[in-house]
Amino acid sequence: VDLETARRELEEFIPHVRTMSKSSVRKMAGRDLVRFKQFKKQGIAVKFGRFSQKENNQIRKNVEEFLTITGLDSAEKLLFTSRYPEEKETINRLKAEHRFCEKLSEGIPRPWRLIYYRARKMFDPHNYKGRYTEEEKEKLKKYHALHGNDWKKISEMMSRSNLSVAMKYSEIKSAINYGPWSKEETQKLMHAVEEVFRKRIVTEDANSLSSSENSHRDLLIDQEKLYQKLPWTEIEAKVGTRYWRQCKQKWTTILTHKLTKGQQLYMGTKGLQAKINLIKRLYEMKVEDANEVNWEELSNTIGNVPRSYIQAKFYKLKVTSVPFWQKRTFSEIIDYLFEKKLPKLEEKL
Repeated sequence: VDLETARRELEEFIPHVRTMSKSSVRKMAGRDLVRFKQFKKQGIAVKFGRFSQKENNQIRKNVEEFLTITGLDSAEKLLFTSRYPEEKETINRLKAEHRFCEKLSEGIPRPWRLIYYRARKMFDPHNYKGRYTEEEKEKLKKYHALHGNDWKKISEMMSRSNLSVAMKYSEIKSAINYGPWSKEETQKLMHAVEEVFRKRIVTEDANSLSSSENSHRDLLIDQEKLYQKLPWTEIEAKVGTRYWRQCKQKWTTILTHKLTKGQQLYMGTKGLQAKINLIKRLYEMKVEDANEVNWEELSNTIGNVPRSYIQAKFYKLKVTSVPFWQKRTFSEIIDYLFEKKLPKLEEKL
């Protein structure tokens, strides 16, 4: 069916379908529309929200049957194919030949992508590992300080699922002070960061200079080291009145101002062009998950800025421009920005 017909027919089952991008509607029309109509004939409504035990059992049954048909030996290979690069081509071929999308969603009146996410949660061997110990919580803080919201990397380091580490971090992060930073707080932050760099330099070349000379000489540091892998929990303790994420955000702001010589890169026509470039580059990358984005490379679309700056700008763009963004996948968000937001920005520019 054509796009408008697909939207009209899907609207009966998905009320917010008109806010979805063209590519998302096409995917849903291909994967879900026929199933939704069949469920309607049976008097079964499309469901959202928490999965029932019956639905979980049906997902297990569908996955087990697909493994039997294809000869694959684990659900992890089926649902986390990227973890098996040497077998990836074979697994993807089997998934295509035996209609994985149809088989996984069989008997479950929900959008396919929600069923897929539920299956990934159920069959991830890193999931359901019980309560976090105090040691794990400290590790989680440390890894987040190093890798930000790269939950895929952190989940591998913690041997827990992406969702688990993301949710736990949202629970344990502390909030000390909010509102504008005082001059004294900013100075404490600058001194704390400087101490970290001086300590590193002393460690790296202690044999070439005396500690006295080291403590007074000017710092010459590679630009990328100014915002990568800083010990934010240590810096938080030195500042005292702000938790580490606030320190990181403030440092990013200070650093961006320094690197750009105070230029307003995200204001006026420059801001419009930056948003346009950002959307285009994200669309060209064709990635399915935010963890796959090379944010360092993307930072050049706006200017000489830290990766956390570009991530923050993308988050704001997503929240202010994409309706129901919480219910969309990363690729659906990018498609919407490209198809709906980009033309308006180009016209405005």
